[in-house]
Amino acid sequence: MSIIQVNNLTFAYDGSYDNIFEDVSFQLDTDWKLGFTGRNGRGKTTFLRLLLGQYEYTGQISASASFEYFPFPVAHPEDLTYEVVEGVVPDYADWQLRRELNLLKVSEDALYRPFASLSNGEQTKVLLAALFLKENSFLLIDEPTNHLDMHARQLVSDYLRSKRGFILVSHDRAFLDNCVDHILSINKTDIDIQKGNFSEWWENKRREDSYELAENERLKKDIKRLSEAAKRTSDWSDAVEKSKNGTRPGGLRPDKGYIGHKAAKMMKRSKATEHRQQAAIEERAGLLKNIESAESLKISQLAYHQDRLAELEHVSIAYGDKTACEDVSFTIGRGDRIALSGPNGSGKSSILKLICGEPLTHTGTVRIGSQLKISYVSQDTSHLRGNLTDYAAEYGIDESLFKAILRKLDFARVQFEKDISSYSGGQKKKVLIARSLCERAHLHIWDEPLNFIDVISRMQIEELLLEHAPTLLFVEHDREFCDRIATKTVELRSPV
Repeated sequence: MSIIQVNNLTFAYDGSYDNIFEDVSFQLDTDWKLGFTGRNGRGKTTFLRLLLGQYEYTGQISASASFEYFPFPVAHPEDLTYEVVEGVVPDYADWQLRRELNLLKVSEDALYRPFASLSNGEQTKVLLAALFLKENSFLLIDEPTNHLDMHARQLVSDYLRSKRGFILVSHDRAFLDNCVDHILSINKTDIDIQKGNFSEWWENKRREDSYELAENERLKKDIKRLSEAAKRTSDWSDAVEKSKNGTRPGGLRPDKGYIGHKAAKMMKRSKATEHRQQAAIEERAGLLKNIESAESLKISQLAYHQDRLAELEHVSIAYGDKTACEDVSFTIGRGDRIALSGPNGSGKSSILKLICGEPLTHTGTVRIGSQLKISYVSQDTSHLRGNLTDYAAEYGIDESLFKAILRKLDFARVQFEKDISSYSGGQKKKVLIARSLCERAHLHIWDEPLNFIDVISRMQIEELLLEHAPTLLFVEHDREFCDRIATKTVELRSPV
């Protein structure tokens, strides 16, 4: 066991408008299995790169362990897999590597195939296994689930649960719950560490937020009441003070000493009330700093004139002599929310593209409703660049609505001035989803919409879909999302 100590860390990117981190201090234990959470753009990946010494910062980061980052580029993917592993861990023991791969259900023959020929999921597992062979290393694992299907996610999560000494960035709630024992969260104004898994952290946060909101309401009422009381007392004091001059009925002169004493007493009470009011204002100012806004989203899907929007009968898709999927049949009915499920390589994305009208080579029957309008969110965000105003104009959507949705998804206004290519992975995916929510369509088709998107935004999207119940066909490997959202599941098998 050793300690990673962070003291007074401050960091901002060159030319940035504001600091990513400002004077933060905390410590981590290298034996912890640490889940790292926070909304998109808060600096999770940036912090991992600071640990690796890739950026200059002020403050101090001290640790006796060495850091290893995942994912890392493979210089020669054409090499055999065991050669790639040797490049990462030159002195590994063969039996140890085989043990790790067995735990991850990777066949030994994968070691003797070119690394580039492995699936994304197999590559993820091999590289994780290699890093865990390193002695005295603390692993910085950055979103390993994005290329993993549901089954592979469970395998990797179980594997990580058997390990210790890592920071894991993931937005998959079930994945985190299964394999971490501490949560490191980047909040609006600070960084917080709690013992437990994600669900325990989230329940604690909800309880704290509820308490602060209730306290805020109580103090707001107290401040108003104290303000009115102070004004009344001050007005009384002024009125009494003015009565020292003049005469009473019957021509008697007022007792100025008594009246002055009474006015002073009232003024003292007024000042005491003002002090209590100021104390309440200061106490209230300390609240709500880390309350995460999660405003409701909306979608106005066009009503389709028929119950059936699309239908596939015994569809098979091929790319040259390689079969992507075969004998797929299902119907999309009005109000359906269909999860297209199956292992990586089973043709899920190909089916979505075919329904969207891409001219893919296929057999079988595809029926698409006449004049059906589809809004499509792809997995890929690499094409995104330019500013949001031009992007909205390109797709013919309302710019004000588009930006309002992004604000609800935790975009700061300053982001609107930046080039989209500079956004984090999660922020880019939010651009695609916000555009889709603005589009007037009968059917929404989303291909892994939650990749890189933070947990709170996932919950917002879940609530949107449950409340407005649009017709939706989607591919997603977040088990909790699928369980809550899907009204039907279509299971695809890998081609034989």
